[in-house]
Amino acid sequence: MRYMIDSNILVFIAMDRDSLTREVDDILFDYGNRIYIPAKCVEELMYLQLSGKISVKRWKSPEDILRTVDEFNIGIKHTADEHLWTLARLPLFPQHKDPTDRVIIAQSITEKIPMISSDKQFPLYRRHGLDLVFNKRGR
Repeated sequence: MRYMIDSNILVFIAMDRDSLTREVDDILFDYGNRIYIPAKCVEELMYLQLSGKISVKRWKSPEDILRTVDEFNIGIKHTADEHLWTLARLPLFPQHKDPTDRVIIAQSITEKIPMISSDKQFPLYRRHGLDLVFNKRGR
């Protein structure tokens, strides 16, 4: 099965697997599954690492984020035209306006790949086609 992960899940993989629910841990480390991360998430993590807004011990540089993606055999999904068409149809919720999140949600919906995230706003998009595996941050 294919799954898409949000930025927060890659951070948990890299530094704190205890923040993954048992269900999410089982999905991520079942080598029969194919795990992807949107390029937008990688870009966001690089920016956050460079600006000092996140601190992950194993990430001394943006290249280390890419090394983690490679180490865990995570594929990178780039934004395509069809994702933007889906994005154009998504409502803008007053409580959730994050542009990066909206793009990755559109990718997940378009490609019919379940999204794994801890973001409490993502369930809003279930009624718009998002197949969400919610990580409740802890066991």
